[in-house]
Amino acid sequence: MANKRDLKKDINYVLGDIIEAVYVWELSNTEKPTKESEAIIDEAIATFDELIARVNDRSVEDKKTHFKAINNDLESKGRDLIEKINKLK
Repeated sequence: MANKRDLKKDINYVLGDIIEAVYVWELSNTEKPTKESEAIIDEAIATFDELIARVNDRSVEDKKTHFKAINNDLESKGRDLIEKINKLK
């Protein structure tokens, strides 16, 4: 991990792309209900808020390990959200 700024950019790009994918799905499936897709967007926003709060936490002793854990959480939560998008019907 290079620095805090890069981690924030990664969080923004990954979760932004996931939200954009949900919007594309909604546009291509206008006849289907959007409750599930809106739930995915809400979850992505909540994940963004949680991860950014963790990045901005200044009381951390070992920053390198802390940022690595945040990056791993971003990857796992991003994969979970992508799987949910793929399961939308």
